[in-house]
Amino acid sequence: MIWQYKQHEKPLEQEQPEQEQLESRQPEPHGGNIYKLAEELGISEDEIIDFSASINPLGVPKSVVSAIRDGIKTIIDYPDPDARHLRLEIARHLHMDSHYVLCGNGSTELIYLAARALRPEKVLIPAPTFSEYERAVKTLQAVNQTPSQINYFVTLEKDNFDLNAERFIAAMSKDTKASALMNSVDTVFLCNPNNPTGRVVSRNNMLKICNAALKLKTYLVVDEAFIDFCPEESVVKEVEKNPYLIVLRSLTKFYALSGLRIGYAVAHPKTLDLLARYKEPWTVNTLAQFAGIAALKDTSYRLDSLKVIEHESAVIEDGLKLLNIRYFESDANFYLLKMRNAQHAALQLRDKGIMVRDCSNFIGLDENYLRIAVKGNKDNMRLLKELSKIV
Repeated sequence: MIWQYKQHEKPLEQEQPEQEQLESRQPEPHGGNIYKLAEELGISEDEIIDFSASINPLGVPKSVVSAIRDGIKTIIDYPDPDARHLRLEIARHLHMDSHYVLCGNGSTELIYLAARALRPEKVLIPAPTFSEYERAVKTLQAVNQTPSQINYFVTLEKDNFDLNAERFIAAMSKDTKASALMNSVDTVFLCNPNNPTGRVVSRNNMLKICNAALKLKTYLVVDEAFIDFCPEESVVKEVEKNPYLIVLRSLTKFYALSGLRIGYAVAHPKTLDLLARYKEPWTVNTLAQFAGIAALKDTSYRLDSLKVIEHESAVIEDGLKLLNIRYFESDANFYLLKMRNAQHAALQLRDKGIMVRDCSNFIGLDENYLRIAVKGNKDNMRLLKELSKIV
């Protein structure tokens, strides 16, 4: 069966194991918690090598550091709630009008904002994928005390976790036997390239899905947090003619600005007005706005980053092949691995201060999967060396 259509029964919070000594060794809901591991190991945070979060190994652009330094004197004032200058720079970057742009505290804030504003009742989400889509809907459900039906389109390992556009559209539509049970969906969340698989849906297939959403009057929230690595596949320009399409972008991954939290939504002005009515004020602080503007202007950093990621991706792939560790080809700066002893490997690496993403709590995956980021050469070689000892 290529696709499955089902109600998810797995709780958000997994039960803790009875063995007390394993309580702190369960999968994190996300990567990047270097603070917890440093405390457990009794070392400083800068001694942790974090492969669990897919952050640009080049670090913060020098142009951003300079912009933040220059902007320090302005933090006495409240930040611009509309982030006007940042919106204008994003619009210039996208070759669009700024009326299509809404800035947020990272793309995660905008995921929750979309859930609040759209108030979905029947939701379709691919699996495996980023867990915050489900969590945003369930948080809304808890507040409103009205159930939202969440259904999953499960992609399969035998297909390299690729999403079949025709079958996905059928799952969106009320014309299929499966989706007739719920009279079609009103909201779809789709990550492209997908996290944690790294697989991208081609622009041609994304256009089919966008057109289907428009025809069905179904909101389609496309999370393009990693689209910087394959910009030709983006559908961001489609919002100009599709009021049901919302594209989310992040500046935190590609520009190594995770601690500042900068993201933005691109949508038809009519749709953005709906989102804005539910948005808290001042979520994008002044320094984040300065940083975002400087980052988007830094063309040389962008080109250098793509060159480094391409080279180091090849290093990782060659190393994994030598170790006979299966990986899935990726269109982003991370890889999904399959290993028979994946959780054991994650714990072994953890004890050495190396964090990888245990993927056992992703819907559609199990204890045999890990996700690793592409980092700098020294760190990548260290990871491969430690993996060689384990496998």
